[in-house]
Amino acid sequence: MTKAELIEEVSKVVEMTRKDSEEIVETIFDSIVGSLHKGEKIEIRGFGSFRTRQRQPRVGRNPKTGTRVEVPSKRIPYFKPSKELRDLVNQSAQAGTEPAASQAAVSTTGTHE
Repeated sequence: MTKAELIEEVSKVVEMTRKDSEEIVETIFDSIVGSLHKGEKIEIRGFGSFRTRQRQPRVGRNPKTGTRVEVPSKRIPYFKPSKELRDLVNQSAQAGTEPAASQAAVSTTGTHE
């Protein structure tokens, strides 16, 4: 799903104009980014949490030339899904793939000699 599709979905569900829905989605994203920039943690119950992690400095390699490059430490955004979200994703993934997997197993068990 793209940002535009998310805006369209919000517009349909809330029955608002696309412009108002876009403003809502932008405000949510800006709030998340702003909080992460300040080093704050965002927790959305039933969905997951956003936070930043510190990466240590390291010695990398330029893939084109192979020369060693010093990579400085940096903060990276990190998302940890909630147990409810993981369960929902796995439940729908299992329900959607089981029939196809069982059909594939049936079709591969036959012999074509």
